[in-house]
Amino acid sequence: MLAIAALAMVTAHAPAEEAIGRLKYGGGGDWYANPTSLPNLLTFARERTSVDLPSRERVVEPGSPDIFEYAYVHVTGHGRVRFTAEERRNLRAWLLGGGFLHVDDNYGLDESFREEVAQIFPGKKLVELPFAHPIYHCFYQFDRGLPKIHEHDGGPPHGYGIVHEGRVVLFYSFNTDLGDGWESEQVHHDPAEKREAALQMGTNLLVYALSR
Repeated sequence: MLAIAALAMVTAHAPAEEAIGRLKYGGGGDWYANPTSLPNLLTFARERTSVDLPSRERVVEPGSPDIFEYAYVHVTGHGRVRFTAEERRNLRAWLLGGGFLHVDDNYGLDESFREEVAQIFPGKKLVELPFAHPIYHCFYQFDRGLPKIHEHDGGPPHGYGIVHEGRVVLFYSFNTDLGDGWESEQVHHDPAEKREAALQMGTNLLVYALSR
């Protein structure tokens, strides 16, 4: 029933196909990492749900007015993330106005990303979302939160969020590397069950973003 209700909301509110993007940020990090990840996720979500999604993402910059066309924007990479003051203002306005930013630590962006979040939302903190949060249940069920895809530093994965008026506007998947699990099998040779779990969780993020 949750999945049916979520799809009904998405159908009612889904924007145009150009609403799915990848953020081209400054600072030296490889924002273009995992090139097959979003196309694979979008294909998977189109096949498993009735959501009208494009087959590929578009690249958008944090200071561009075009970002207001997007409901979901993905961030990944291994290096530093840096925004200008104007980019921070633009991202904040977009997020508070209905946008959804998914940041997926590809091992290496954690410190600089947290510094940027503190400047974009000086009055808010990243909080770990409880496993009962709708983001883990809006289509597929993840009773234990994020699936673990890659080890990196070991330990469990964590899903953090910036919450505004009851809505998660920014979701940070840490110590799991969902995007690697979205990539084509020959890239990382992940087991089928891990790729399936990663793609299912990514579908939840799309459904959540498009239904709020």
